[in-house]
Amino acid sequence: MFLRAHKSLSSALLSGLFAAAAVACVPMGQAQVFVVGAKSATADVPTDFTPTKFPLPEGRLDERGRRDLVRNLESEQGFAHRPLPAGAGLSLEANGPLSPGPDQYRKMLYEKGQAVGVGDRVVVTALVFKGDRIVIDLNGGPYAKHRFLSHVSLGDNPIAQDTGHAATGSRVTLIFKDGIPEISAPEVKALLTPVIDFGAKTSAEAFAETLPTPIKDAIAGHEVLVGMDRRMVLAALGAPESKVREHEDSDPDSPRYEEWIYGHVPQTVKFVRFHGDRVEMVKIAALGKPIEIHNTDEMGGYLEPLPTRQIALGDTQPGDDSHPAKPPTLRQPGDAVPVNQPNQVRYPVGMAPPDAAPQRIPPTPGTTGIPQTPPT
Repeated sequence: MFLRAHKSLSSALLSGLFAAAAVACVPMGQAQVFVVGAKSATADVPTDFTPTKFPLPEGRLDERGRRDLVRNLESEQGFAHRPLPAGAGLSLEANGPLSPGPDQYRKMLYEKGQAVGVGDRVVVTALVFKGDRIVIDLNGGPYAKHRFLSHVSLGDNPIAQDTGHAATGSRVTLIFKDGIPEISAPEVKALLTPVIDFGAKTSAEAFAETLPTPIKDAIAGHEVLVGMDRRMVLAALGAPESKVREHEDSDPDSPRYEEWIYGHVPQTVKFVRFHGDRVEMVKIAALGKPIEIHNTDEMGGYLEPLPTRQIALGDTQPGDDSHPAKPPTLRQPGDAVPVNQPNQVRYPVGMAPPDAAPQRIPPTPGTTGIPQTPPT
């Protein structure tokens, strides 16, 4: 009996205390309660979606095409058309729908958080090819990078420290129904338009737009023409994988050239040779084919040859009999030249400059009268 009465009294006291605390927390005026849920938190998330209608090329993507996609898409920047969730559950079918649907999309944003907002800049940081899909990581991807050595320790000290940085990126999986076709980087960007806008032009693309149509088409097709300058080659093929600087015919007295090398064996390898700032020769070595050599101008006279001139400090060019013009002055013809010119030493009154003619000094009384010159 005593235990039962004690428990009843304790329950009554606890109930009274909770009730008093609840009353104390409510202000004297009217109280307001805000409840945040998935619907209210994601009410403003846009879910409108329009599939693309881009014709896909035929054929299957080979190893060379994969390398080109990695080289031309990694580090590319764009702007998000919609908020992207932090995670790996977003899939986009080529010329098809986006999954998950609107309700699940909002739920994913609510549960996993938002990695990228509408209009935020995104960077392609990794590409992985898996069967019929291309896995694209944005802003570092959804998983934190760590080293396996951080799980190995000697005693109580780990071999490598884990950075511990949390992942803040997102991932979009681009799916193709019949396998990945022989697609290029601009075509992948066009298929990702419902999610990411790559319309912001890079400096290379903006430069290519200012060139004539034949040269612009060559750059878009990743071709190098003899006569291009370095900036055009960078716009067409990007940075080279390696560079070589050698003398022609291994003669140390011959002029040096620079050669940019693109590709690896057994893929097609391109050798772009520069003479100064212009492409002098292009060699294309494809597997099983003879080496293709281009050494004649292919620019159609768009770029004139750069004028060469040898200048020596203080020397005049051969055949140039002209003299340097006099410095400008405000004096009229016939005006007297002032005594004290700029950048000249001013001598005190009565002292002649060192290069002046000797002056005769009259003899003083009691001397021999031999003329003397003033000391310099």
